[in-house]
Amino acid sequence: MRAPISVIIPTLNAADSLPDCLEALMEGLEAGLIRELIVSDGGSSDATGAIAQAWGADVLHGSPSRGGQLRRACGQAKADWMLIIHADTKLQPGWAKAVQAHLGQPDKAAWFKLAFDHRGLAADIVAGWANLRSAFGLPYGDQGLLISAALYARVGGYEDVPLMEDVALARALKGKLTSLDVTALTSADKYTRQGWIKRGARNLWTLLGYFAGRDPASLADAYRR
Repeated sequence: MRAPISVIIPTLNAADSLPDCLEALMEGLEAGLIRELIVSDGGSSDATGAIAQAWGADVLHGSPSRGGQLRRACGQAKADWMLIIHADTKLQPGWAKAVQAHLGQPDKAAWFKLAFDHRGLAADIVAGWANLRSAFGLPYGDQGLLISAALYARVGGYEDVPLMEDVALARALKGKLTSLDVTALTSADKYTRQGWIKRGARNLWTLLGYFAGRDPASLADAYRR
């Protein structure tokens, strides 16, 4: 029997974080869950591609649009399920057992509970808000996504957009999302560099702009300033 999961990781200059992400995935490999690893790179200028290849990944190359990167990778995935995770996220021990238990629900996609690799009240508040938002059907990409290939195809997959591709897919999956009792430990680097309040406010403003119908490309430009 072939392993049931294709792991998909979008990257852009992720050489510093990718090894820890991949090491955490070894639990799933040892459990016989992972059929293939696909790294969809958006034009890294560091050693991201070399690191991915050293870990046995198939590396795809294309423009740095995360929606496009994910769409390309999902389009090439061969397994019955896809586990999409960001390069700066580490699934915590015990994730393979929880994932395996979910595989009997191909009509439900699942996300992981968010936590940051930084201690403090601000980190707890932002993570708590993210998990509450997700419980109401809007998990972001840094919380990972486990989805069957059949369900992914049925809802149309990721849109080829530079931002909000995770929100667009979550909206398409309305009523078909559930949480797994496993933590996805995510880098707090952007928050600590930009400030927790500033970064959180920017995320919320971007989400509201998307819901108001603003073009994802213009939102991406504003988001990255």
